[in-house]
Amino acid sequence: MDLHVGPDLATEAERAAVEAVVAPVGAAVMAIGDRFTRGGPHRAAERRHLLLPALHALHQAAGWISPGGLNLLAEQLGVPPAEAYGVASFYDLFALEQPAGPTIVRVCDDIGCRLFGTAAIDDLLAAEGLDAAERHASPCLGVCDHGAGAIVQTVGAPPTARRVSAGAAAPVVVRGPLLARIGAVDPTSLASYRAAGGYRALARALERGPDAVVEAVTASGLRGRGGAAFPTGAKWRAVRSGRPGERHVVANADESEPGTFKDRVVMEDDPFALVEALTIAGFAVGATKGWIYVRGEYPLALARLEGALAQARAAGLLGGRLGDAPSFDIEVRAGAGAYVCGEETALFNSIEGYRGEPRNKPPFPVTHGLFGAPTAINNVETLINVPGIVLDGPDAYRAVGTAESSGTRLFCLSGHVAAPGLYELPFGVTLRALIDRAGGVRGGRPLQAVLLGGAAGTFVRSDRLDVPLSFEGARAAGVSLGSGVVMLFDDTVDLGDTVVRMARFFRDESCGQCVPCRVGTQRVVEWLAAPAADAALLDDLDAVLRDASICGLGQAATSALRSAQRAGLRVRGGAS
Repeated sequence: MDLHVGPDLATEAERAAVEAVVAPVGAAVMAIGDRFTRGGPHRAAERRHLLLPALHALHQAAGWISPGGLNLLAEQLGVPPAEAYGVASFYDLFALEQPAGPTIVRVCDDIGCRLFGTAAIDDLLAAEGLDAAERHASPCLGVCDHGAGAIVQTVGAPPTARRVSAGAAAPVVVRGPLLARIGAVDPTSLASYRAAGGYRALARALERGPDAVVEAVTASGLRGRGGAAFPTGAKWRAVRSGRPGERHVVANADESEPGTFKDRVVMEDDPFALVEALTIAGFAVGATKGWIYVRGEYPLALARLEGALAQARAAGLLGGRLGDAPSFDIEVRAGAGAYVCGEETALFNSIEGYRGEPRNKPPFPVTHGLFGAPTAINNVETLINVPGIVLDGPDAYRAVGTAESSGTRLFCLSGHVAAPGLYELPFGVTLRALIDRAGGVRGGRPLQAVLLGGAAGTFVRSDRLDVPLSFEGARAAGVSLGSGVVMLFDDTVDLGDTVVRMARFFRDESCGQCVPCRVGTQRVVEWLAAPAADAALLDDLDAVLRDASICGLGQAATSALRSAQRAGLRVRGGAS
């Protein structure tokens, strides 16, 4: 891409796309007659966070990020063109070369969809006249409960999702308190949500006050559901008691772990629950702004959330003061295809308009988070537990689950399971009982292994299924609950191919910022493809990745591979 092309080469459609994003807040560079007056670094810094949504607008308008469009955007935001290009090139969903036609189709070929192939998706695309569209293989699209999926990007239109139950049964939802409204309320209607008890928790929180809400969440024992399992109350208390001034709450909805789809189901089918929960979080910590960062591969979830936010504002539930607390509103940001942005500090950088690269910690987000302000960031599943805690109290919440793992957990059942879908069950249920609840192995075939927790998780052999699915149970068994993935592999699967695909996933998704991860993930792929195994070399690679990588991507890149080795499963597959 020629970064020296002038902004006058942008098309009218590209100009309109940029203006629609930038004009409401004003450009960093303002034209006066035939001269330009620059707003200065401060003005540019205030607007840099518009870079990612403006890139989305450009891509939708033209079908790619053209040199003229990018330079126009860089000029308007006061961002150096090279930096704007660095951000655009970071994300998989942005094409930087003009496609052959008006449509790009991204078809999942990750570990879940590979079990069933993409024949059903091919048939669907052909029926829609998209079989000849430019096609790209994609990492997991978060539709593993269906069996196959694709994202369609067409010039002039928002992205759309295509899903088919390719070789699998139609997905199910097993409901508990968190999923009770799914299928029972209209996800596009605030009135329907309120008729089912929605916003009673916010009213109760306003009555009790922020300190009481933080105390209730702390006493409930609620811990993060994104994988780290950090106590939610401790995080909120640290933000609330931090330095005065600007604070933020963030819903991390960048659900990109292969095999995970729980947050997608919630956002598509019960979006007001997340909006209410994040509003309570903002009230509790004294935040002035809330953010929901949704992965770009979830266009329906994005549309449903935007609709929910608009209705909440119209009803006076957002955009104004919450009791005696500061004025509070929520903004949605769409990611653009980067697994690493699920790491909290990489997500902050992405929102702020920088490459989604993780930051060194400390300092931690509770003191120096989004825009350098104290920030409470939680996973979607974590947040939707909060309304029930506020309404029913921490004692009722702790009565479900186990001593160290209170409440219920959302499990994503996929792969060779008879009834794939989202299952809400109390912590402590055994893996065997969960699989039995889902009908066992599809077709009655022997079970070879279960992937627990996703690509960053662990393989469990078929003779070790009695592990309790709780934080303490998983810890004692040496496995990981991760993001709630439970993917079954029957005896027909070449697990070597699966492990190679996972290694390639980590290699491709590494942001490249730190050498241990950038080089180490490539060396793991090479190790798997080598004709002979060098156990000492893999030990060294594993140690370097775990000890020297900046973030969890590199630190967990060999977790599944090493667990498969310990379980005696075949892990050496084909070439990269």
